[in-house]
Amino acid sequence: MKIVTYNVNGLRQRVSQFGSLLKLLNSFDADIICIQETKLRRQELSADLAIADGYESFFSCTRTSDKGRTGYSGVATFCRVKSAFSSVEAALPIAAEEGFTGLLGCSRKDEAASAVAEGLVEFSREELLKVDSEGRCIITDHGHFVLFNLYGPRAGDGDSERIQFKLNFFKILEKRWESLLCRGRRIFVVGDLNIAPSAIDRCEAGPDFEKNEFRTWFRSMLVESGGHFFDVFRAKNPNRREAFTCWPSNTGAEQFNYGTRIDHILCAGPCLHEEHDVEGHNLVTCHVKECAILTEYKRWKPGSATRWKGGWNIKLEGSDHAPVYTCLREIPDVSEHSTPSLAARYLPMVHGLQQTLVSVLMRRQATKQVKSDVVSRGCSHVKRSIANCDVNGTDISCRSLDQDSRNPILKVVGHSEDFKEEAACSTTIVFNEEYARPLPNKRTRKRARKSQQLSLRSFFQKSQNLDDGIENSTNDISTSQTGVLNSNNQSQEAPVMDDHRCGTMQNDTNGISSSQGQEEPDRPCSPTQNNTNGNASSQGQEEQDGSRYLEKQKKSDALLEWQRIQQLMQNSIPLCKGHREPCVSRVVKKPGPNFGHRFYVCARAEGPSSNPEANCGYFRWASTKSRPK
Repeated sequence: MKIVTYNVNGLRQRVSQFGSLLKLLNSFDADIICIQETKLRRQELSADLAIADGYESFFSCTRTSDKGRTGYSGVATFCRVKSAFSSVEAALPIAAEEGFTGLLGCSRKDEAASAVAEGLVEFSREELLKVDSEGRCIITDHGHFVLFNLYGPRAGDGDSERIQFKLNFFKILEKRWESLLCRGRRIFVVGDLNIAPSAIDRCEAGPDFEKNEFRTWFRSMLVESGGHFFDVFRAKNPNRREAFTCWPSNTGAEQFNYGTRIDHILCAGPCLHEEHDVEGHNLVTCHVKECAILTEYKRWKPGSATRWKGGWNIKLEGSDHAPVYTCLREIPDVSEHSTPSLAARYLPMVHGLQQTLVSVLMRRQATKQVKSDVVSRGCSHVKRSIANCDVNGTDISCRSLDQDSRNPILKVVGHSEDFKEEAACSTTIVFNEEYARPLPNKRTRKRARKSQQLSLRSFFQKSQNLDDGIENSTNDISTSQTGVLNSNNQSQEAPVMDDHRCGTMQNDTNGISSSQGQEEPDRPCSPTQNNTNGNASSQGQEEQDGSRYLEKQKKSDALLEWQRIQQLMQNSIPLCKGHREPCVSRVVKKPGPNFGHRFYVCARAEGPSSNPEANCGYFRWASTKSRPK
């Protein structure tokens, strides 16, 4: 059995990256895939994000909107199975639970819904609901072991509220683990715990790194410190350095592998052998074959563009985490069971509301009856509404004047000049066309906004276009006046211009006089055929040449001005002291006295201080006004 844990940093983005949910899951070739940070609200769950052929899924979503945490965090467990019903596969859970307090519901038949889980009675209901409100845990019972899919809270330095939340989260979680271990259950804990336990798990850890209270708690849970859990990765790779699973997303740290190991697989409990009391028998030595990091899922790969040489503008696809996997051996089948009721296949927003066979048949029959009535009424209404239609050329478009507003909207389109009553019933009838038009999606709206965006050059072209428009309108007026005066002298055999071949009526006085009463064959007309006299055409050519020259001159002036602005901006950007290269600007986003202030840092990717190619650590505020007092 293969188990994978992966912080996807947005499930919708990863599904889009791989093309479909099924392709994403199949890429791991795993039996159980635990995903963190789905960033999905419960009402956003849909079949394309939750259902994949051959997999059963279980979700926990954020239930709070406190401090803008709507659509924040979220976890999901996908289990690859051959059959979702009457299965003996250990990968298909026999029970599932959202959260770990018992208050969010459980699929077990022997446990009451919304009952506090065993071992947590000492905590108040408010405390339990608060730690379970952010969608950070999904539990699946696979018979031989209980699997916790976790997304641990993040608490920055100085954020006392989140620090207290994180302390309560792991304190209550530890009580739940102790309760299960006392019952003889085996436990696997996988996920992004947001804790790097030791200095070896962090790039250039400081001397006080391991004194952090959360790291101290983590190590106290491990077997080497007298606890119950094995750190599976360290048990299989005890001395491996620079084995990181997460990298800062805005510093390019992946290039130099400057990260931390916060994605873990832990296990506790006896092995599955009958002689498990024998010395040396445990879950790791008896059932864990290997445990490793899937570095091929990193965003930055060898050969990618160097970030400080134009690569900052290249968007890297993928999460800022790398998946971690473990392979288990000698995991036998379990008793026959079916998918728990907590599975996503039973969620109304994914599966839809249950319908009976009778309701479906009645709805189809009613739909057919309505369509037949509308077609018969439509033919009669078309005959009565001919007088209300406008006939222009060869296209006829009309709508029935049905007095019953409940009938569908009809659109009748014909293709004949002599529209007879017999043709009414043979015309095309489209039902509810107005309601069938798809709404513009986000991409369409973005393209529309981009097409409306003005460039710097367009501001210099506006005045020229306005002048040309005034000049053209004046020429059109004079041309039309000349046409009116000359129309009285035209012969009756003068050719009639086709509106479809020429957008405006033009009178060629020279052409009419030279035709001597004979018709000229029809030919496409253009504005350049308006030759009233040679002097006028030469004068117009000179004006066009002059306007083109002015336009080129304005474009040249605009280009020089823009180059001057760029040069000023370039001169104001400082050079870092380590590489003598232009810095990049950043803005303080953390709430506090410096919020919104701009500063400059070295443009290179973050890396070890011993590497001269990495970031040199240069920092400078953008101006004296931005410096804190």
